[in-house]
Amino acid sequence: QVQLVESGGGLVQAGGSLRLSCAASGRTFNIYTMGWFRQAPTKEREFVAAIGWGNGIPYYADSVKGRFTISRDNAKNTVYLQMNSLKSEDTAVYYCAQNRRPYGSNVLPTEAYWGQGTQVTVSS
Repeated sequence: QVQLVESGGGLVQAGGSLRLSCAASGRTFNIYTMGWFRQAPTKEREFVAAIGWGNGIPYYADSVKGRFTISRDNAKNTVYLQMNSLKSEDTAVYYCAQNRRPYGSNVLPTEAYWGQGTQVTVSS
């Protein structure tokens, strides 16, 4: 079965950086679009970034564009989220997601596989 395991969360000061990793297993990795979502307390889960299957075209939510970078290493079955210039409003649980269907252009939250989440806390 599909398993997604996130790591790299933690506590960081505003302006700092973190890199999240998500290791996938259970099926062929490079034919699935991967994404990152986040959920802050009392808020709904929101899209952060995604990267297409294969060599992957990345795309981002406006709130993180220019600060976050998503990448993938298909040899390691891993997707990354480099987060720079962090702000207090970036505080949330970050979830890795894999599209259920291959060769899709985005991640559909209602159809995705999810990791367990990793907490990111940005102190101001």
